[in-house]
Amino acid sequence: MNNNTPFTQSISLVDLGIENAKIHYQLSANELHDMTIALGQGIETSTGALAINTGEFTGRSPLDRFIVKDSVTENKVWWGKVNIPFEPTAFEALYKKVTSYLSNKELFVRDSYVCADPNYRLNVRVVTETPWANLFCYNMFLRPEQEELENFTPEWTVICVPSFLADPATDGTRQPNFAILDFTKKIALIGGTGYTGEMKKGIFSALNFILPVDKNTLPMHCSANVGDNDDTAIFFGLSGTGKTTLSADPKRKLIGDDEHGWTSENTVFNFEGGCYAKVINLSEENEPDIFRAIKRGSILENVIFEKGTNKVDYNDISITPNTRVSYPIYHIDNIQPGSIGSNPKNIFFLTADSFGILPPISRLTPGQAAYHFISGYTAKVAGTEAGVTEPQPNFSACFGAPFMPLHPTKYAEMLSKKIQEADVKVWLINTGWTGGPYGTGSRMKLKYTRAMITAALNGELDAVEYKDHAVFGIAIPQSCPEVPSEILNPRNTWEDKELYDQKSIELGQKFKANFAKFEEFANPEIMAGAPKA
Repeated sequence: MNNNTPFTQSISLVDLGIENAKIHYQLSANELHDMTIALGQGIETSTGALAINTGEFTGRSPLDRFIVKDSVTENKVWWGKVNIPFEPTAFEALYKKVTSYLSNKELFVRDSYVCADPNYRLNVRVVTETPWANLFCYNMFLRPEQEELENFTPEWTVICVPSFLADPATDGTRQPNFAILDFTKKIALIGGTGYTGEMKKGIFSALNFILPVDKNTLPMHCSANVGDNDDTAIFFGLSGTGKTTLSADPKRKLIGDDEHGWTSENTVFNFEGGCYAKVINLSEENEPDIFRAIKRGSILENVIFEKGTNKVDYNDISITPNTRVSYPIYHIDNIQPGSIGSNPKNIFFLTADSFGILPPISRLTPGQAAYHFISGYTAKVAGTEAGVTEPQPNFSACFGAPFMPLHPTKYAEMLSKKIQEADVKVWLINTGWTGGPYGTGSRMKLKYTRAMITAALNGELDAVEYKDHAVFGIAIPQSCPEVPSEILNPRNTWEDKELYDQKSIELGQKFKANFAKFEEFANPEIMAGAPKA
């Protein structure tokens, strides 16, 4: 839909239990931008983007994310600390409170869809309190054409009400904020938090259940791009590992930066219609595509301006290190038409290893690929969270545990099967530290990481010599075009080689301790991919 096209159709929310609301339906991006500023809820930056503050919450709240436990989910969801059960009666009562609260209020409603492949399309209706939250959904979900809205029937509904605070004593929540999925009613109910990522991750979590259970399709927390030879590359990684940055390659067309499905027809499709990128330390030199995408229609979250100006200081993390921008995918010049790719040939697992142990690039066997996929390793650096004073391992199964309702081995089995059927090469990329851990070594240069990935994509690492890592057993190339050979083996970059060996064993032990909870579900091939420590 054209960014400037006004839409005049009106709708009712009575079927949701919301009565007498003043509804702004399907406003254009420009209208939402201008209304946000007029309401004093945002500021226009020097590049024309909208800057807003999400309030108390500047990130997701995993302990306050629930799934309604009912006949649909009871025997399929992997219940525990990630997927926390919520009683159907409690949801019904809370839902009625929220819809009653929204009655007679001014609301913003957007009809959109997710899954770029028409065979997997899922229609979504979003109800928000603020125009900028609605603009976020314009950016992040797929945008129907005007004629598609005439008979639009939503399959899922997202209701996001930051100003509504639950009463934990009576509502069954942990805190006043909550994000709850009900797979029977097909509703994502969000309250008490203005962090926009809860909306997109709510629908992502729903798809992570629907696609494997009902559609024989693997959902992935990954970015993807496609080359001139129609070869698709997939980039898995947790926040801060370079998933968005590395998939934005001027020589390849972007399919999407965060969430995709891999179908039984061996195609890869984007769930979304936009990108949600971290902007901490953003520069045009290092990330030109993202930098240039931040213009009118984009939303910057929780950033700080240079003193006395409306120019963003991307190095200032006074509010949060998790500064973000959302923008529609068409803000990127080099995108794949239709957001669908075929013929996946390379998978990259990205980790920001702040211990400085893992090689900057290594090749994985199918068993190692499954092991590292289930592990989903990266490492937190000091200062990013309260109480984190030294590097800490962060394991998130399938590189996205907070969004995976099924047991991780379900996704790993699907991935392993697809890797072998499509003859896909799998690489582990360390975008983290070299020459020692955080505080001693330095972060791997982006230009070297890009060169290694380019070499892998071009087949330039197929015939080079490899040596196995002493602890992790992963195959390290001994040469790579445009990369100094001495940095390929991380042991070479440490001044104290014996300390490196010791720390390698310690990290390997952390991997094995984390994996203990999955061992009973893992086959011998996967277990053979474990570190030797």
